[in-house]
Amino acid sequence: MPQPPIDPPFTALPSSCFTRLDESPDESFYASPRFVTHIDDAAIAAVTQLYREYFPAGGAVLDLMSSWISHLPHDVSYRRVVGLGLNAEELAANTRLDAWIVQNLNETPRLPFETGDFDAGAICVSVDYLTRPVEVMRECGRVLRPGGPLVVTFSNRCFPTKVIAAWRMLDDRGHQALVARYFAEAGNWDGIEALDRSPGAGADPLWAVIARSTGPVS
Repeated sequence: MPQPPIDPPFTALPSSCFTRLDESPDESFYASPRFVTHIDDAAIAAVTQLYREYFPAGGAVLDLMSSWISHLPHDVSYRRVVGLGLNAEELAANTRLDAWIVQNLNETPRLPFETGDFDAGAICVSVDYLTRPVEVMRECGRVLRPGGPLVVTFSNRCFPTKVIAAWRMLDDRGHQALVARYFAEAGNWDGIEALDRSPGAGADPLWAVIARSTGPVS
C-alpha cells in the first residue's frame, strides 16, 4: 500500500486529540501483569514475519512498550534485545530480552539509551496509547542507527479507556495516516511505508507503518 498522504508543514494536533477516557496513572492500570496475547495467532505470525523481513539478524533490537512476549522469530538470533514497558513481572518473564527497563513513555518520552545504540525497533499493538507520540518517535530515531527500521504494528483491539481520542475517532486507514504523520512530524525518519498484513480468514487484522531512522534531529 502506498504511503498515506502527508503534507508538511503541520498544524499541531490539538491537545484534545491525546486525551483518554481514563486519565488515571498508567502505572496503576498496568500494575497487574497480563500474561495474555492481545492479537490472535495468525496476526502474531504476521508481526513475526515483518520482523523477519526488517530486522537484521545479529543486530540490536529495541522492543518498546514491551511485555512478556516479543514475537521475534524463534530461529533468528540477535546480538541484544532490550525491552521497555510498564510491568516488571511481564518484562522479567520475556525470555527474548537481554535487558529490560520499566518506564512510562507518556510521562518520560526520553529514552535511556545512547544515540545509535540499536539496529531496529518495534512498537507492537501499543502505539494507540501514546499521548506524546511525536516525542517518542523522535527519540526512537535518535537511538536507532541511521537506516534502522522502526516497525509499528496495530490491530483493531485495544483497551478503549486508555487509547487516545484521535485513535477512537479514526478508521483503520486513518490510523495508518496518523502513525505516518507521527513519523513525518518527528523529523528524523524517511521511507515511510503503510502496509496491510491482515491474515484474513476471520483472523485479527494487522496493519503496520514502518520508517527508517535518519539519526538524531540536529
